Amino acid sequence: MERRDYLLKEIEKIGTLLNALRQKLFGGDGNLSITVEKQIEDAKEMLLSEVNFDFGKFLENLDIEHSNEYISGFEGFSIENIERLAEYLSQAGFHDYGDHSGKYLEKALQLYELCNLKSKTYSFERERSIQTIKNVLQEKEVQ
Repeated sequence: MERRDYLLKEIEKIGTLLNALRQKLFGGDGNLSITVEKQIEDAKEMLLSEVNFDFGKFLENLDIEHSNEYISGFEGFSIENIERLAEYLSQAGFHDYGDHSGKYLEKALQLYELCNLKSKTYSFERERSIQTIKNVLQEKEVQ
């Protein structure tokens, strides 16, 4: 019973953290003077300090097996939290006009596909997000 309570707390903790990151990065108009790049760096630090999730290490490898291995090492990454992280990365990719934009989008796409593999339910929202990311990545290749 204690193990189950611990896992539920970890899942909630990561979910809350990812929601806070998303709200911080894309939620309001109050931080217009702060660049997206700075906000992403703050988010990376928050993930590292709160749940020991090394964002840089996670982004290093664009291989789905390595990503699954890395995420599986954290007990709080449920399918919903993986999808939140994918949403966060895709939003960062859409808003970051630098060199990292494509990497964020590719990793988000990978995470959505991982959700599809792990989830037993079909999500129209997830499929729409996948298609949007694929379209943006295709446009970037053309340019």
